[in-house]
Amino acid sequence: MSIIVENGESVERINALLHESGEYVIGRMGIPYRKRGISIISVALDAPQNTIAALSGKIGSLPGVSVKTAYSGVTAYE
Repeated sequence: MSIIVENGESVERINALLHESGEYVIGRMGIPYRKRGISIISVALDAPQNTIAALSGKIGSLPGVSVKTAYSGVTAYE
């Protein structure tokens, strides 16, 4: 999941949502791009597709936040 944050006020809620889904998070990396006033967050998840889609929808509905999600071809979730 790639997250672009243009509104810094949304960061706290993003962190809370990611924390709530912590059991699925493999890793995450945040990059503040100060020159442009945005933050870029990359999150690797191991979760059912509907769980990832729900999280993506919640994060993407926050003000000033854009989300794109890519899925691997691996279909079995354990």
